[in-house]
Amino acid sequence: MIEVPQIVQSEEQPTAVIHLTASLAGIEQVMDPAIREVLSALAGQGASPAGPCLSFHLRRPTDTFDFEVGFPVSKVITPVGRVRMSKLPTGRVASTVYRGAYEGLGAAWGEFGAWIESEGLEAGDVFWESYATGPESSADPNEWRTRLNRLLLES
Repeated sequence: MIEVPQIVQSEEQPTAVIHLTASLAGIEQVMDPAIREVLSALAGQGASPAGPCLSFHLRRPTDTFDFEVGFPVSKVITPVGRVRMSKLPTGRVASTVYRGAYEGLGAAWGEFGAWIESEGLEAGDVFWESYATGPESSADPNEWRTRLNRLLLES
């Protein structure tokens, strides 16, 4: 389900995002319009994404998800509408790639969390997904790739 995870050092990455809070059932309804809004804000300022779409989660989900959706950027943009600057953090990160439909992400995160625990690592509440390949690239969900990242606590 997931590729063999690795421990990597992430560097701070500026992002252009919209902050969202949604239930699991409501994520799809809020994410797609937010993605289009971020892309429009970038285009309006002569900027473009510096990488694939991502969702940066500010806490572990409960009955709702509290997260930012957007794109890495190579230059600062002026806030417009709901779009603002944010960043991915610097630190030690456990990272893996999940291949498959988005409906399988919950199970992939469970498998990834079990690996982190089995390695004796401790992860914080901060995590993010980067949608490397998705429905915009292929109608076959078996070709979709999502990078999963968990910021690790220092031991």
